[in-house]
Amino acid sequence: MSGDNTTVIEGRNLKTHFEGRNGLISAMLGGKSETVHALDGVDLHIDKKEIVGIVGESGCGKSTLGMTLARMYEPTSGQILFGQQDITNLHGSKLKSYRGSAQIIFQDPYSSLNPRLTVEQIIREPLNIHRIGNETEKAARVAEVLNRVQMPPETYLHRFPSNLSGGQRQRVAIARALVLRPELIVADEPVSMLDVSIQAGILELLNQLSKELDLAVLYISHDIATVGYICDRVAVMYLGRIVEQGSSDDVMHSPLHPYSDRLMAAVPSIDATASRERVHLSGEVPSPTNIPAGCRFAARCPAATALCHTVEPELYEARPDHKVRCHLYLPEDRDLRPDLERPKAHPFA
Repeated sequence: MSGDNTTVIEGRNLKTHFEGRNGLISAMLGGKSETVHALDGVDLHIDKKEIVGIVGESGCGKSTLGMTLARMYEPTSGQILFGQQDITNLHGSKLKSYRGSAQIIFQDPYSSLNPRLTVEQIIREPLNIHRIGNETEKAARVAEVLNRVQMPPETYLHRFPSNLSGGQRQRVAIARALVLRPELIVADEPVSMLDVSIQAGILELLNQLSKELDLAVLYISHDIATVGYICDRVAVMYLGRIVEQGSSDDVMHSPLHPYSDRLMAAVPSIDATASRERVHLSGEVPSPTNIPAGCRFAARCPAATALCHTVEPELYEARPDHKVRCHLYLPEDRDLRPDLERPKAHPFA
């Protein structure tokens, strides 16, 4: 966590587990319940004016992290701090108030807007739910956020979603998120369903809003190129854990974890002279209902040794402000298990 008062949201050792599809039925019949370890011990903070990207394969826990920080999912354990306030166990009106400060922008601009409401009604709805302002004040707020997302109110107030393009719909969704004047925005794949020609405009808008409105933004995406384009810091997730985090430049261009390296190698390069070898990972991601001992990536890592299969690595600070969960970066003066060989060389170096 930052040493000053700029941190908006912080998760400490966050865990969010769910009963598996057959878990409840199995338990009722006397069988063993399956627990999905969707989020399994995550530490992360986001400051004002900062955009933090979360990347990883489908099912790694990216969206669960966002929904947990926004308190749309109940954390199983751990702690969530909003500024200096512990919001982990908020309920009722206090939880409702917090959710007004932590807004979500969803992936699908076509299904996230009520087709029967006008743009004005869609954006005004959160104000009605939270009982904010009189009619004049509500109208002023709606106009303000429409201008923020570069949609002139006089042109768009009375339009229906069916009369808007995908990019315009997503701008309305962003305006709806802004109308309560939140401090945290969770943007879950906000441009993945938009045409490439429109994506850059939405990304630029999010970046501009973050800086102008002091917003902390959690940007979730499988598209690593957009993460590198918009984010200040990046965290790589694998099977419910953060395996690497650092500045966008460090993680994108000098990844340390073998898994991060493979993710970054898959990003197309605009450099025609680049000749980075594409090495495909073997094996499947382990089941989140049956977490293996040791490093969760060990079964797919060519450098893994007995230590990796036995002892889970900590998040080591391999470089200033660049952490990695890999025994390759275990300090030389530390021996977790002297009887087990530690990995010696990066498999893709």
